[in-house]
Amino acid sequence: MGVVRTATSQDLPTLGRLGALLVQEHHDFDARRFLAPRVGTPADYGRFLGSQLDDPDVTVLVAEDGDDVIGYAFVAIEGTDYMSLRGPAGVLHDLIVDPEHRGRGVGSLLLRAVLSHLRARGVPRVVLSTAWRNEAAQRLFERTGFRRTMIEMTRELDDPEGEPHG
Repeated sequence: MGVVRTATSQDLPTLGRLGALLVQEHHDFDARRFLAPRVGTPADYGRFLGSQLDDPDVTVLVAEDGDDVIGYAFVAIEGTDYMSLRGPAGVLHDLIVDPEHRGRGVGSLLLRAVLSHLRARGVPRVVLSTAWRNEAAQRLFERTGFRRTMIEMTRELDDPEGEPHG
């Protein structure tokens, strides 16, 4: 199934490719809500993740199969956030597995590694957001003990449908 380790700068091209895949999948879920991928998205995403590697409150973990990186998780430790109405938490921003390696427990392996890392750092909880239509991810998170706490809703302001009447 693979091993999990901390990402290095050598992983950035693959992480960028996987991050661009995450962008594409979300855009496919809802093209008006999520960013559209561009030609430069893999390089941009890789650069972004690379900028996070030295932050002591951020961890990027990769799952390997042999010498190949087949998935990653990106989590940040944050303090109290009044805008989110929550106390200190680990915020799981990304978790993605290469489509060729899905269904083999790699996502579970990464998620367990994230939870173990956060426990070791004394973090009291972990929160995440998942696309409403990403039912496979939601099943993984629920199997791992996550509960639903928030629902994001989006409305395009150039859409006259749903304007309040009165």
